[in-house]
Amino acid sequence: MKVFNKRSLAIVLVVALTLGLAGVVTTSHRAYAAQAPVDLQTAAPFAILSGTPNITDSPTSVITGNVGMSPAASSAIGLLCTQVTGIIYAIDGTGNPCFTVNAPLVVAAKGDLTAAYIDAAGRTPFSTVPTELGGTTKIPGVYTSGATTFGITAGAGPLVLDGQGDRNAVFIFEAGFSGTGLTVGPGSTVSLINGAQACNVFWKVDTASINTTAVFKGSILALNSISVANGANIEGRLLARNGNVTLINDTITLPVCTAGSTTSTSTSTAVPGLPNTGIAPTPNSVSWKTITPYVAVVAVGSLFYLARKKSTS
Repeated sequence: MKVFNKRSLAIVLVVALTLGLAGVVTTSHRAYAAQAPVDLQTAAPFAILSGTPNITDSPTSVITGNVGMSPAASSAIGLLCTQVTGIIYAIDGTGNPCFTVNAPLVVAAKGDLTAAYIDAAGRTPFSTVPTELGGTTKIPGVYTSGATTFGITAGAGPLVLDGQGDRNAVFIFEAGFSGTGLTVGPGSTVSLINGAQACNVFWKVDTASINTTAVFKGSILALNSISVANGANIEGRLLARNGNVTLINDTITLPVCTAGSTTSTSTSTAVPGLPNTGIAPTPNSVSWKTITPYVAVVAVGSLFYLARKKSTS
């Protein structure tokens, strides 16, 4: 009877440990709270969307995606159709003759931008982070700044967004209403790794300033103005609800999501030469590949124990 009890106990331990370790894998795989992307609706095809008083560019930026402005008159759109791969939508016929007049579409896009801004502002923060994001690695989630401002400084290193192998991973950054909501320093970089995509990165801010030669990722949803200095490269959107958009010889590319739910790239968040000051522990750091040997050791050891008890009983 004693042997039976010990044998039963050992079997229970094997099963419990195996299921428990499997639970660790499942829990670790989704250690972050999955977020739906911010739905831009009719604003989604716009690389630049502005309110008032104007959209300016000096000298000539290269823009891939649509452009629109409302409620300001179309004569305040300071872009040439030759520099836009897409359509420049106007609310009236006072601008360049190459503009496409479609006031209902532009007004609808501005309304959807407002709804998207409110959506992003209402997401529950995953973590409150310091003002400086440079030199850190962030996993998917919603981030807010206690200082109501986000900064990415070149000297601090790039901001690395780690998708954890999930192409649908969403990153939302929320800044408050006072001061400049986002300041990207000269030569600063936002990098995407492990499946992270610019189409799923959103910045809800009051205003935004992107400095010279910065490399930036994500859609900026600004309450007021957005300014981009000389030579910046942006994979994302510049969407200003009430203010203007200012460009100087920049490259703006509308982000496009790549199909597929996951990637096979490494799930490590470590970036050589940079401190990992993101959220710990890192999701996806445990997998069946790494945990199977431990399960096997427990199972074999328990079976060996049972066989030995049986031979001595």
